[in-house]
Amino acid sequence: MKSRYVIIASALFLSVASIAQKNEIKAAEKALKAGKSDEAITILTGAEYLSVNAPDAEKAQFLFVKGNAHLDLANKNIETDKNLSLAAKSYKDLLDAEKASGKAKYSTQAAASIAEIKGKLINSAIEDTKANKDAEGAKKLYEAYLLEKKDTLNLYYAASTYVNAKDYDTALKLYEELKVLNFSGKATYYYAVNKVNSQEDYFTTAADRDRLVKMGTHEKPRNESVPSKRGEIYKNVALIYVQQGKMDLAKKAVSDARKANPDDTSLILTEANLYLESKDMDTYKKLVSEALQKNPNDVDLIFNLGVVSAQSKNYSEAEKFYTKVMELDPKYINAYINMAAMKLDDEKVIIDEMNKLGTSADDMKRYNVLKKKREDLFRSTIPYLEKAVALDPKNVDVAKTLLNVYSALEMTTEYKALKAKM
Repeated sequence: MKSRYVIIASALFLSVASIAQKNEIKAAEKALKAGKSDEAITILTGAEYLSVNAPDAEKAQFLFVKGNAHLDLANKNIETDKNLSLAAKSYKDLLDAEKASGKAKYSTQAAASIAEIKGKLINSAIEDTKANKDAEGAKKLYEAYLLEKKDTLNLYYAASTYVNAKDYDTALKLYEELKVLNFSGKATYYYAVNKVNSQEDYFTTAADRDRLVKMGTHEKPRNESVPSKRGEIYKNVALIYVQQGKMDLAKKAVSDARKANPDDTSLILTEANLYLESKDMDTYKKLVSEALQKNPNDVDLIFNLGVVSAQSKNYSEAEKFYTKVMELDPKYINAYINMAAMKLDDEKVIIDEMNKLGTSADDMKRYNVLKKKREDLFRSTIPYLEKAVALDPKNVDVAKTLLNVYSALEMTTEYKALKAKM
């Protein structure tokens, strides 16, 4: 008989607790409707312990109201990041609870709210990166991924943004996760112009886009193919290892990348750079030759080979690559800029020697030789700087460099003409 009373008392306790929670939820809903979301959260926080043993339906309702309250605060710009995260957690817990119970009263609305939060996180992350707050932006992109894990593109962007934030450990962790997921990123995007606002809209499928074009609401359909990002992922993993001074791991990462992406010539360059760093010039030259054999007329590849050669102080080879780029693409402005910059690097050596000379007859003779050498060096840069200015008249840095060259050579007419255009 005594145990029977215990069971009755326990049932009575649960009943009282359930009534108490219902009252708290109603009070929180009333506060939320009145625009007092912070008050609603306070009420729900006080009743949190009651939800542990609550029926599934009440637990779902509790989480739904809680999520709505946090989302409302976020929409009011009150601790936005914190409240978006808390709202998302409430909605995800709600989905799990209703999935377990087999009843989906609030799931549809919760899923819609999660999609809204995901959009807000992504937009906020974009603003963060524009403001050079890469760490904050990366965190939000990762949270957006966690909200919808099938959208692995956000995981990729989070990893890339962590690289920009120089948080290499976290970036590496996310890149490894992408590798496990066999992420490609290769896709086709579908666009069409909305006739109402003349803005280009994005569609997830060609069928959705074509249907609206046929209906007459949209026009000018186009597709955009995005290549696989696997090569870039492996390459970034290797570069992170380089930053960490782990050259052996970097070489293995690039080797694995090349096996997975045999047609990605950028990976050959990455591997060549690694061997350049470790002073293995034989392997470096072998890889450079391999890259050229694969794409003898790829201007980006040839330009990058010029950059790598210049970095290794192999200026004659760099000049050969930059000249080849100019021949293949006369409008490739960076080839002209880099060629001029590389030549101007020699000026410091000349100036240093000139400053060490005395006033003896031999020193003065040497001074005149160096003076002419410096002037010849300046003259050799003029064609490249003038071409760069012609291709991009708004590039102030290049124009200023050309002005300095004109001034050093006492080319007054050319100096005044360029100065008047700036």
